[in-house]
Amino acid sequence: MINYLINLFFPKVCDGCRAILLQNEIVFCTSCRHEMPLTQYHLDPKNQAVKKFYGKIDIQFASTFLYFNKKGMVQELIHNLKYKGHEEIGTVLGNWYAEDLKEIQLEIPFDAVIPVPLHPKKFKERGYNQVTTFGKALAEGLKIPYNDSVLYRKKYSKTQSKKNLLGRSENLENIFDAVLTEENQNKHFLIVDDVLTTGATLEACSRALLKIPGAKISIVCMAMANS
Repeated sequence: MINYLINLFFPKVCDGCRAILLQNEIVFCTSCRHEMPLTQYHLDPKNQAVKKFYGKIDIQFASTFLYFNKKGMVQELIHNLKYKGHEEIGTVLGNWYAEDLKEIQLEIPFDAVIPVPLHPKKFKERGYNQVTTFGKALAEGLKIPYNDSVLYRKKYSKTQSKKNLLGRSENLENIFDAVLTEENQNKHFLIVDDVLTTGATLEACSRALLKIPGAKISIVCMAMANS
């Protein structure tokens, strides 16, 4: 009865279009789910996400789930996840994409999901890491560990969104580091992030993890910004 009254006076709305959700809908409505701009990059070994890292770092696989367009539905989803605390968005997207990545897991086995870390100061400001629920859902779907202690951020920096590629690379140099224990050696790490833009942050994370003997790197993001 209490839940009924709550839903009556404070109905749940779609994080994509703000329409009131039906009883069997979660996070976004059926219409938005059908209109999600899926990249299908996991089916193309030479996709645009992979090309972001050509000649920069050695990766085994890279993919993004959705296309990110300014003022589009995916931008609204990521904004609600990142700044409004709607962490359930990451869970739903992670559960959905894990079904696709199970096919890849058979060919390129991942050992652990690693989130791009926030600096402790940033984490305190926001209260959560926006990629946590996405990463945990992927890990659960792929039946591998989620590990947020292997990779860490050493330096606090403000948003990179308005910097050019050169500026980002300079700012991100030596900003991440990895825990070089024997336990982490010879592992294939699947790094997860929210939006792939220039790839500078993920390149820096990968370089840190590749300091671990025998490490291999793959990358998955919720979305990729159209250039």
